[in-house]
This record gives sequence, C-alpha cells and structure tokens, in this order.
Amino acid sequence: MSQAHQKIQPQWWGKTAVGVFLGLALSYGIVALIVWFGPDSINTNLSDQRLLWKTQFNMWIVTPIWMLIVSFIYMFKTTRQAFIYLLSANLIIYTIFFGLRSML
Repeated sequence: MSQAHQKIQPQWWGKTAVGVFLGLALSYGIVALIVWFGPDSINTNLSDQRLLWKTQFNMWIVTPIWMLIVSFIYMFKTTRQAFIYLLSANLIIYTIFFGLRSML
C-alpha cells in the first residue's frame, strides 16, 4: 500500500489521552492569548458588569475549544503523529504568550 493511501490507525486510547491532556493545555493557551492580548485585555478597567461577562465568557469558552480539539484528534493517522502536532501547537502558543507577556 502506498504512503498516500494508508488508513487511519484506530489507536483510540492513545489519541484520546493526547487529545484530553494536550488539547486542554492548548485550549488554555488559546484563551490566555485572548484574555491577555485581546480586546479589553486583563489590565483594562471595566465596569463590574462588563468584567463579570468577560470573566464568565473566558471561563466557559475553554470547554468548547477543548472538545473541538478532542473531536478532531481522531483525524490523525497515529497517536505519535497526534502527539507531535499537538505538542508543537502547545509550544508555539505558549512561546507566543510568554514572549508577548515579557514585552508588557
């Protein structure tokens, strides 16, 4: 069988573990970028009502992002490939976050 026609390997447990742990870390990193550097960043003085809405939105948006990552994790051919891609995405997101944060 050629490289182009390899089937997706059904490594459910490994892919699920990668999606759960690295996916959660990635969703936290994405939300951290939005909170710190998005509109009305964390340092902005907001009214109590707007601050409450922003805090609640940031808290609850983690789960949909995380579940989206977990649901798409099964598109990778192997657990190793899923691990490498999600680890790389985490490294990129957190490097951007800590790089921008050090400039503040």
